[in-house]
Amino acid sequence: MNNSRRDLLTAAGAAFTTSLFTGNVKGANDRVAVGFIGLGAMGSGNLGFAMKVPGFVPAAICDVYQPHLERAEAAARRGGFEPKSVKDFRDILADKSIDAVCISTPDHWHAYMTVEACKAGKDVYVEKPACVYIDEGRAMVQAARKYKRIVQAGTMQRSGGYFKKAAELVKNGAAGDITFCHAFQSGLTPKNGFGNPPDSAPPSDLDWNMWLGPAPEVPFNANRWGVKAATFPTFRYFWDYAGGAMTDWGVHLIDPLHQCFNEVMPSAIDAMGSKFYVEDNTQTPDTMQATFLYPKFLAGYESRTCNPMPMFGLNQGAGTVIHGTDATILVNRSMCRLIPTGRGKGATVWEDDQDMQQMNVPHWKNWLACIRSRQAPTSEIETCVRSSSVCILANVAMRSKMRLDWDESNWTVAQESARQMLKPNYRAPWRLEV
Repeated sequence: MNNSRRDLLTAAGAAFTTSLFTGNVKGANDRVAVGFIGLGAMGSGNLGFAMKVPGFVPAAICDVYQPHLERAEAAARRGGFEPKSVKDFRDILADKSIDAVCISTPDHWHAYMTVEACKAGKDVYVEKPACVYIDEGRAMVQAARKYKRIVQAGTMQRSGGYFKKAAELVKNGAAGDITFCHAFQSGLTPKNGFGNPPDSAPPSDLDWNMWLGPAPEVPFNANRWGVKAATFPTFRYFWDYAGGAMTDWGVHLIDPLHQCFNEVMPSAIDAMGSKFYVEDNTQTPDTMQATFLYPKFLAGYESRTCNPMPMFGLNQGAGTVIHGTDATILVNRSMCRLIPTGRGKGATVWEDDQDMQQMNVPHWKNWLACIRSRQAPTSEIETCVRSSSVCILANVAMRSKMRLDWDESNWTVAQESARQMLKPNYRAPWRLEV
Protein backbone atom coordinates (compact mmCIF):
# COMPACT_ATOMS: atom_id res chain seq x y z
CA MET A 1 0.00 0.00 0.00
CA ASN A 2 1.49 3.37 -0.97
CA ASN A 3 1.67 6.27 1.46
CA SER A 4 -0.92 8.29 -0.45
CA ARG A 5 -3.58 5.66 -0.03
CA ARG A 6 -2.63 4.90 3.56
CA ASP A 7 -2.86 8.55 4.58
CA LEU A 8 -6.33 9.10 3.14
CA LEU A 9 -7.73 5.91 4.56
CA THR A 10 -6.13 6.39 7.95
CA ALA A 11 -7.99 9.68 8.05
CA ALA A 12 -11.11 7.83 6.93
CA GLY A 13 -10.80 5.59 9.96
CA ALA A 14 -10.19 2.23 8.26
CA ALA A 15 -7.57 0.46 6.18
CA PHE A 16 -8.39 -0.56 2.63
CA THR A 17 -8.43 -4.30 2.01
CA THR A 18 -9.37 -6.36 -1.01
CA SER A 19 -12.28 -7.77 1.00
CA LEU A 20 -15.15 -5.63 2.24
CA PHE A 21 -17.02 -8.60 3.69
CA THR A 22 -20.06 -7.68 5.74
CA GLY A 23 -21.56 -11.11 6.33
CA ASN A 24 -24.39 -10.66 3.81
CA VAL A 25 -22.77 -12.03 0.69
CA LYS A 26 -25.29 -12.79 -2.04
CA GLY A 27 -25.09 -16.05 -3.92
CA ALA A 28 -24.77 -16.29 -7.68
CA ASN A 29 -28.51 -16.86 -8.02
CA ASP A 30 -29.59 -14.02 -5.75
CA ARG A 31 -30.94 -11.04 -7.63
CA VAL A 32 -29.87 -7.55 -6.59
CA ALA A 33 -32.65 -4.97 -6.41
CA VAL A 34 -31.40 -1.59 -7.62
CA GLY A 35 -32.95 1.85 -7.26
CA PHE A 36 -32.02 4.34 -10.00
CA ILE A 37 -31.78 7.97 -8.89
CA GLY A 38 -31.57 10.43 -11.78
CA LEU A 39 -32.83 9.29 -15.19
CA GLY A 40 -31.38 11.88 -17.54
CA ALA A 41 -28.83 11.07 -20.22
CA MET A 42 -26.44 9.14 -17.97
CA GLY A 43 -29.15 7.61 -15.80
CA SER A 44 -31.06 6.30 -18.80
CA GLY A 45 -27.86 4.78 -20.11
CA ASN A 46 -27.11 3.13 -16.78
CA LEU A 47 -30.61 1.69 -16.57
CA GLY A 48 -30.08 0.17 -20.00
CA PHE A 49 -26.69 -1.29 -19.08
CA ALA A 50 -28.03 -2.77 -15.84
CA MET A 51 -30.86 -4.52 -17.68
CA LYS A 52 -28.23 -6.31 -19.80
CA VAL A 53 -26.68 -7.88 -16.69
CA PRO A 54 -28.57 -10.94 -15.40
CA GLY A 55 -28.81 -10.62 -11.64
CA PHE A 56 -29.77 -6.95 -11.47
CA VAL A 57 -33.42 -6.02 -11.01
CA PRO A 58 -34.46 -2.36 -11.56
CA ALA A 59 -36.75 -2.17 -8.52
CA ALA A 60 -37.29 1.60 -8.31
CA ILE A 61 -36.66 4.73 -10.35
CA CYS A 62 -36.52 8.32 -9.20
CA ASP A 63 -36.35 11.69 -10.94
CA VAL A 64 -37.57 15.21 -10.15
CA TYR A 65 -38.54 15.72 -13.81
CA GLN A 66 -41.71 13.83 -14.75
CA PRO A 67 -40.85 13.23 -18.45
CA HIS A 68 -37.59 11.55 -17.44
CA LEU A 69 -39.48 9.34 -15.02
CA GLU A 70 -42.00 8.36 -17.68
CA ARG A 71 -39.25 7.64 -20.21
CA ALA A 72 -37.50 5.37 -17.70
CA GLU A 73 -40.74 3.59 -16.87
CA ALA A 74 -41.25 2.80 -20.55
CA ALA A 75 -37.65 1.61 -20.96
CA ALA A 76 -37.95 -0.66 -17.93
CA ARG A 77 -41.19 -2.16 -19.23
CA ARG A 78 -39.54 -2.91 -22.56
CA GLY A 79 -36.86 -4.76 -20.60
CA GLY A 80 -39.47 -6.78 -18.75
CA PHE A 81 -39.37 -4.89 -15.44
CA GLU A 82 -41.97 -2.92 -13.47
CA PRO A 83 -40.07 -0.69 -11.03
CA LYS A 84 -41.92 1.61 -8.69
CA SER A 85 -41.60 5.33 -9.48
CA VAL A 86 -40.87 8.05 -6.92
CA LYS A 87 -39.83 11.70 -7.04
CA ASP A 88 -37.93 11.85 -3.74
CA PHE A 89 -34.73 9.79 -3.56
CA ARG A 90 -35.18 9.42 0.19
CA ASP A 91 -38.07 7.04 -0.50
CA ILE A 92 -35.61 4.72 -2.24
CA LEU A 93 -33.04 4.96 0.56
CA ALA A 94 -35.73 4.12 3.14
CA ASP A 95 -36.92 1.04 1.22
CA LYS A 96 -35.28 -1.97 2.86
CA SER A 97 -36.14 -4.20 -0.09
CA ILE A 98 -33.68 -2.27 -2.27
CA ASP A 99 -30.11 -3.56 -2.06
CA ALA A 100 -28.23 -0.94 -4.07
CA VAL A 101 -28.62 2.40 -5.79
CA CYS A 102 -27.32 3.97 -8.98
CA ILE A 103 -26.77 7.74 -8.65
CA SER A 104 -26.76 9.54 -12.01
CA THR A 105 -27.88 12.96 -10.83
CA PRO A 106 -26.16 16.29 -11.53
CA ASP A 107 -22.71 16.30 -9.93
CA HIS A 108 -23.58 18.46 -6.91
CA TRP A 109 -25.81 15.66 -5.55
CA HIS A 110 -23.27 12.82 -5.90
CA ALA A 111 -21.55 13.10 -2.52
CA TYR A 112 -24.63 13.65 -0.37
CA MET A 113 -26.62 10.82 -1.94
CA THR A 114 -23.67 8.42 -1.82
CA VAL A 115 -23.05 9.06 1.88
CA GLU A 116 -26.75 8.73 2.73
CA ALA A 117 -27.05 5.53 0.68
CA CYS A 118 -24.10 4.01 2.53
CA LYS A 119 -25.69 4.98 5.84
CA ALA A 120 -28.90 3.29 4.69
CA GLY A 121 -27.01 0.04 4.03
CA LYS A 122 -27.10 0.27 0.22
CA ASP A 123 -24.23 -0.51 -2.11
CA VAL A 124 -23.68 2.30 -4.61
CA TYR A 125 -22.88 2.98 -8.25
CA VAL A 126 -22.17 6.72 -8.56
CA GLU A 127 -21.36 8.63 -11.71
CA LYS A 128 -18.22 10.68 -12.20
CA PRO A 129 -16.97 13.13 -11.16
CA ALA A 130 -17.32 11.73 -7.68
CA CYS A 131 -17.87 15.17 -6.20
CA VAL A 132 -17.69 18.94 -6.73
CA TYR A 133 -15.58 19.77 -3.67
CA ILE A 134 -12.47 18.08 -2.26
CA ASP A 135 -13.95 17.58 1.20
CA GLU A 136 -16.98 15.81 -0.28
CA GLY A 137 -14.75 13.14 -1.78
CA ARG A 138 -13.11 12.43 1.53
CA ALA A 139 -16.54 12.00 3.12
CA MET A 140 -17.56 9.53 0.39
CA VAL A 141 -14.55 7.33 1.10
CA GLN A 142 -15.17 7.56 4.83
CA ALA A 143 -18.79 6.48 4.37
CA ALA A 144 -17.90 3.53 2.15
CA ARG A 145 -15.40 2.30 4.74
CA LYS A 146 -17.49 3.02 7.86
CA TYR A 147 -20.61 1.29 6.55
CA LYS A 148 -18.72 -1.40 4.61
CA ARG A 149 -20.40 -0.67 1.31
CA ILE A 150 -19.35 -1.65 -2.21
CA VAL A 151 -19.16 1.69 -4.04
CA GLN A 152 -18.38 1.53 -7.74
CA ALA A 153 -17.75 4.81 -9.59
CA GLY A 154 -18.76 5.51 -13.17
CA THR A 155 -15.20 5.68 -14.51
CA MET A 156 -16.13 2.76 -16.75
CA GLN A 157 -13.05 3.07 -18.96
CA ARG A 158 -11.22 1.04 -16.31
CA SER A 159 -13.26 -1.95 -17.46
CA GLY A 160 -12.39 -1.32 -21.12
CA GLY A 161 -9.81 -3.46 -22.87
CA TYR A 162 -7.80 -0.60 -24.36
CA PHE A 163 -7.30 1.05 -20.97
CA LYS A 164 -6.43 -2.25 -19.31
CA LYS A 165 -3.86 -2.80 -22.06
CA ALA A 166 -2.33 0.64 -21.49
CA ALA A 167 -2.00 -0.05 -17.77
CA GLU A 168 -0.46 -3.45 -18.48
CA LEU A 169 2.09 -1.89 -20.83
CA VAL A 170 3.11 0.78 -18.32
CA LYS A 171 3.38 -1.64 -15.43
CA ASN A 172 5.37 -4.12 -17.53
CA GLY A 173 7.87 -1.41 -18.42
CA ALA A 174 7.08 -1.38 -22.15
CA ALA A 175 7.42 2.41 -22.29
CA GLY A 176 10.64 2.53 -20.30
CA ASP A 177 11.21 5.39 -17.90
CA ILE A 178 8.32 7.87 -18.03
CA THR A 179 8.73 11.57 -17.31
CA PHE A 180 5.86 13.21 -19.23
CA CYS A 181 2.20 12.46 -19.89
CA HIS A 182 -0.38 14.39 -21.85
CA ALA A 183 -4.17 14.36 -21.82
CA PHE A 184 -6.40 16.42 -24.08
CA GLN A 185 -9.95 17.09 -25.20
CA SER A 186 -10.87 19.10 -28.28
CA GLY A 187 -14.04 20.17 -30.04
CA LEU A 188 -15.69 23.06 -31.86
CA THR A 189 -18.40 24.96 -30.01
CA PRO A 190 -20.49 27.61 -31.80
CA LYS A 191 -19.68 31.16 -30.74
CA ASN A 192 -23.14 31.60 -29.25
CA GLY A 193 -22.64 28.37 -27.30
CA PHE A 194 -25.86 27.42 -25.56
CA GLY A 195 -27.31 30.90 -25.85
CA ASN A 196 -28.41 33.32 -23.15
CA PRO A 197 -31.87 32.31 -21.96
CA PRO A 198 -33.36 34.61 -19.30
CA ASP A 199 -34.33 33.39 -15.87
CA SER A 200 -37.90 32.13 -15.91
CA ALA A 201 -40.42 29.95 -14.15
CA PRO A 202 -39.37 26.27 -14.16
CA PRO A 203 -41.36 23.73 -16.18
CA SER A 204 -44.50 22.66 -14.34
CA ASP A 205 -43.34 19.04 -14.33
CA LEU A 206 -39.93 19.82 -12.74
CA ASP A 207 -39.29 20.18 -9.00
CA TRP A 208 -36.65 22.93 -9.30
CA ASN A 209 -36.11 23.29 -5.55
CA MET A 210 -35.34 19.58 -5.21
CA TRP A 211 -33.15 19.69 -8.31
CA LEU A 212 -31.07 22.42 -6.62
CA GLY A 213 -30.93 20.52 -3.34
CA PRO A 214 -27.78 21.53 -1.43
CA ALA A 215 -26.77 24.09 -4.10
CA PRO A 216 -27.56 27.81 -3.64
CA GLU A 217 -31.13 28.92 -4.24
CA VAL A 218 -31.32 30.70 -7.60
CA PRO A 219 -34.09 31.35 -10.12
CA PHE A 220 -34.64 28.70 -12.76
CA ASN A 221 -32.55 29.16 -15.89
CA ALA A 222 -32.78 26.83 -18.87
CA ASN A 223 -28.99 26.54 -19.13
CA ARG A 224 -28.46 25.92 -15.41
CA TRP A 225 -30.84 22.99 -15.73
CA GLY A 226 -29.70 22.22 -19.24
CA VAL A 227 -32.00 19.39 -20.29
CA LYS A 228 -32.15 19.49 -24.08
CA ALA A 229 -32.99 16.88 -26.66
CA ALA A 230 -29.66 17.01 -28.51
CA THR A 231 -27.08 17.61 -25.76
CA PHE A 232 -25.90 16.37 -22.44
CA PRO A 233 -27.30 18.73 -19.79
CA THR A 234 -25.52 22.06 -19.56
CA PHE A 235 -25.57 22.21 -15.74
CA ARG A 236 -21.99 20.95 -15.97
CA TYR A 237 -20.85 24.41 -17.10
CA PHE A 238 -21.93 26.20 -13.90
CA TRP A 239 -19.72 26.23 -10.80
CA ASP A 240 -22.59 25.58 -8.37
CA TYR A 241 -23.18 22.13 -9.86
CA ALA A 242 -20.01 20.92 -11.59
CA GLY A 243 -16.60 21.90 -12.96
CA GLY A 244 -16.90 22.30 -16.71
CA ALA A 245 -14.86 20.30 -19.18
CA MET A 246 -12.15 19.81 -16.56
CA THR A 247 -14.31 17.55 -14.40
CA ASP A 248 -16.52 16.28 -17.22
CA TRP A 249 -13.91 15.10 -19.73
CA GLY A 250 -10.86 15.61 -17.53
CA VAL A 251 -11.74 12.86 -15.06
CA HIS A 252 -11.94 10.33 -17.90
CA LEU A 253 -8.59 11.50 -19.28
CA ILE A 254 -6.65 11.81 -16.03
CA ASP A 255 -8.07 8.59 -14.59
CA PRO A 256 -6.08 6.35 -17.00
CA LEU A 257 -2.89 7.86 -15.58
CA HIS A 258 -3.99 6.91 -12.08
CA GLN A 259 -4.90 3.44 -13.33
CA CYS A 260 -1.43 3.09 -14.84
CA PHE A 261 0.51 4.59 -11.94
CA ASN A 262 -1.22 3.08 -8.90
CA GLU A 263 -3.47 5.99 -7.89
CA VAL A 264 -0.67 8.39 -6.90
CA MET A 265 -1.71 12.04 -6.48
CA PRO A 266 0.30 14.99 -7.84
CA SER A 267 2.25 17.10 -5.35
CA ALA A 268 1.55 20.37 -7.17
CA ILE A 269 -1.15 21.68 -9.52
CA ASP A 270 -1.31 24.79 -11.68
CA ALA A 271 -3.80 25.89 -14.33
CA MET A 272 -5.01 28.75 -16.50
CA GLY A 273 -8.13 29.18 -18.59
CA SER A 274 -10.86 31.53 -19.69
CA LYS A 275 -13.92 32.03 -21.89
CA PHE A 276 -12.11 33.53 -24.86
CA TYR A 277 -14.67 32.77 -27.54
CA VAL A 278 -18.05 31.46 -26.43
CA GLU A 279 -20.64 34.14 -25.57
CA ASP A 280 -23.35 32.27 -23.65
CA ASN A 281 -24.29 32.49 -19.98
CA THR A 282 -22.32 29.44 -18.85
CA GLN A 283 -19.45 30.06 -16.44
CA THR A 284 -16.65 27.56 -17.03
CA PRO A 285 -13.82 28.20 -19.53
CA ASP A 286 -13.92 27.31 -23.21
CA THR A 287 -10.13 26.93 -23.19
CA MET A 288 -7.97 25.60 -20.36
CA GLN A 289 -4.52 24.21 -19.72
CA ALA A 290 -3.41 22.49 -16.50
CA THR A 291 -0.11 21.06 -15.26
CA PHE A 292 0.29 18.36 -12.62
CA LEU A 293 3.59 17.53 -10.90
CA TYR A 294 3.48 13.84 -10.00
CA PRO A 295 6.30 12.20 -8.01
CA LYS A 296 7.97 10.71 -11.10
CA PHE A 297 6.52 12.58 -14.07
CA LEU A 298 4.89 15.78 -15.27
CA ALA A 299 1.40 15.66 -16.77
CA GLY A 300 -0.32 18.25 -18.91
CA TYR A 301 -4.02 18.53 -19.69
CA GLU A 302 -5.65 20.80 -22.23
CA SER A 303 -9.26 21.47 -23.10
CA ARG A 304 -10.01 23.13 -26.43
CA THR A 305 -13.63 23.71 -27.34
CA CYS A 306 -12.84 26.17 -30.13
CA ASN A 307 -10.80 23.84 -32.35
CA PRO A 308 -11.59 20.15 -32.99
CA MET A 309 -8.25 18.89 -34.33
CA PRO A 310 -7.10 15.65 -32.62
CA MET A 311 -3.52 15.33 -31.40
CA PHE A 312 -0.77 12.73 -31.81
CA GLY A 313 -2.50 11.11 -34.75
CA LEU A 314 -5.37 9.86 -32.60
CA ASN A 315 -8.66 9.11 -34.30
CA GLN A 316 -10.86 11.26 -32.07
CA GLY A 317 -10.69 14.53 -30.17
CA ALA A 318 -9.76 13.10 -26.78
CA GLY A 319 -7.03 10.87 -25.46
CA THR A 320 -4.30 10.13 -22.95
CA VAL A 321 -0.65 9.88 -23.98
CA ILE A 322 2.24 8.47 -21.95
CA HIS A 323 5.77 9.30 -23.12
CA GLY A 324 8.62 6.99 -22.06
CA THR A 325 12.25 6.50 -22.97
CA ASP A 326 11.44 3.33 -24.92
CA ALA A 327 7.99 4.08 -26.32
CA THR A 328 4.92 6.28 -26.30
CA ILE A 329 1.56 4.80 -25.34
CA LEU A 330 -1.59 6.39 -26.79
CA VAL A 331 -5.00 5.35 -25.53
CA ASN A 332 -8.62 6.38 -25.92
CA ARG A 333 -11.95 4.61 -26.24
CA SER A 334 -11.29 3.20 -29.69
CA MET A 335 -7.63 2.18 -29.62
CA CYS A 336 -4.35 1.65 -27.79
CA ARG A 337 -1.00 2.11 -29.53
CA LEU A 338 2.55 1.38 -28.45
CA ILE A 339 4.94 3.45 -30.58
CA PRO A 340 8.64 2.70 -29.96
CA THR A 341 11.09 5.58 -29.86
CA GLY A 342 13.53 5.82 -32.75
CA ARG A 343 12.88 6.07 -36.47
CA GLY A 344 11.82 3.19 -38.66
CA LYS A 345 10.23 1.10 -35.92
CA GLY A 346 6.63 0.06 -36.32
CA ALA A 347 3.92 0.58 -33.76
CA THR A 348 1.92 -2.13 -32.04
CA VAL A 349 -1.74 -1.26 -32.40
CA TRP A 350 -4.85 -2.58 -30.68
CA GLU A 351 -7.78 -1.12 -32.59
CA ASP A 352 -11.25 -1.97 -33.92
CA ASP A 353 -11.56 -4.81 -31.41
CA GLN A 354 -15.19 -5.14 -30.35
CA ASP A 355 -14.32 -6.98 -27.15
CA MET A 356 -11.75 -4.37 -26.10
CA GLN A 357 -14.19 -1.55 -26.83
CA GLN A 358 -16.74 -2.84 -24.32
CA MET A 359 -16.77 -0.78 -21.12
CA ASN A 360 -20.16 -0.08 -19.57
CA VAL A 361 -21.72 -3.55 -19.39
CA PRO A 362 -18.47 -5.15 -18.09
CA HIS A 363 -18.31 -2.36 -15.50
CA TRP A 364 -21.81 -3.21 -14.30
CA LYS A 365 -20.97 -6.91 -14.29
CA ASN A 366 -17.96 -6.14 -12.13
CA TRP A 367 -20.11 -4.21 -9.66
CA LEU A 368 -22.56 -7.12 -9.41
CA ALA A 369 -19.75 -9.62 -8.84
CA CYS A 370 -18.32 -7.43 -6.09
CA ILE A 371 -21.69 -6.90 -4.42
CA ARG A 372 -21.83 -10.69 -4.16
CA SER A 373 -18.21 -11.29 -3.14
CA ARG A 374 -17.65 -8.05 -1.14
CA GLN A 375 -14.40 -7.54 -3.01
CA ALA A 376 -13.21 -4.08 -4.10
CA PRO A 377 -14.63 -3.21 -7.54
CA THR A 378 -12.64 -2.00 -10.54
CA SER A 379 -13.49 1.66 -9.91
CA GLU A 380 -13.67 1.51 -6.13
CA ILE A 381 -14.81 4.94 -4.92
CA GLU A 382 -11.39 6.08 -3.72
CA THR A 383 -9.96 5.77 -7.23
CA CYS A 384 -12.62 8.11 -8.62
CA VAL A 385 -12.27 10.49 -5.68
CA ARG A 386 -8.56 10.79 -6.48
CA SER A 387 -9.05 11.38 -10.20
CA SER A 388 -11.92 13.80 -9.54
CA SER A 389 -9.89 15.66 -6.90
CA VAL A 390 -7.01 16.26 -9.29
CA CYS A 391 -9.42 17.89 -11.74
CA ILE A 392 -11.17 19.89 -9.02
CA LEU A 393 -7.78 21.15 -7.83
CA ALA A 394 -6.98 22.30 -11.37
CA ASN A 395 -10.16 24.38 -11.35
CA VAL A 396 -9.30 25.80 -7.92
CA ALA A 397 -5.79 26.69 -9.11
CA MET A 398 -7.24 28.45 -12.16
CA ARG A 399 -9.91 30.35 -10.23
CA SER A 400 -7.63 31.34 -7.34
CA LYS A 401 -4.70 32.15 -9.68
CA MET A 402 -2.39 30.12 -7.46
CA ARG A 403 -0.14 27.14 -7.87
CA LEU A 404 -1.41 24.65 -5.30
CA ASP A 405 0.75 22.28 -3.27
CA TRP A 406 -1.09 19.12 -2.27
CA ASP A 407 -0.94 18.06 1.40
CA GLU A 408 -1.68 14.36 1.17
CA SER A 409 -1.64 13.61 4.89
CA ASN A 410 -4.38 16.18 5.58
CA TRP A 411 -6.19 15.85 2.23
CA THR A 412 -5.95 19.59 1.54
CA VAL A 413 -3.64 22.18 -0.01
CA ALA A 414 -0.79 24.06 1.65
CA GLN A 415 -2.21 27.42 0.54
CA GLU A 416 -4.61 28.41 3.33
CA SER A 417 -6.29 31.09 1.23
CA ALA A 418 -7.47 28.42 -1.23
CA ARG A 419 -8.81 25.97 1.35
CA GLN A 420 -12.26 27.52 1.53
CA MET A 421 -12.75 26.58 -2.11
CA LEU A 422 -12.32 22.92 -1.16
CA LYS A 423 -15.30 22.91 1.19
CA PRO A 424 -18.98 22.65 0.26
CA ASN A 425 -21.48 25.09 1.73
CA TYR A 426 -24.74 23.20 1.61
CA ARG A 427 -28.07 24.97 1.61
CA ALA A 428 -30.31 24.03 4.53
CA PRO A 429 -31.65 21.52 5.37
CA TRP A 430 -29.02 19.43 3.59
CA ARG A 431 -25.92 18.48 5.61
CA LEU A 432 -23.09 16.13 4.65
CA GLU A 433 -22.55 13.95 7.70
CA VAL A 434 -20.84 10.56 7.67
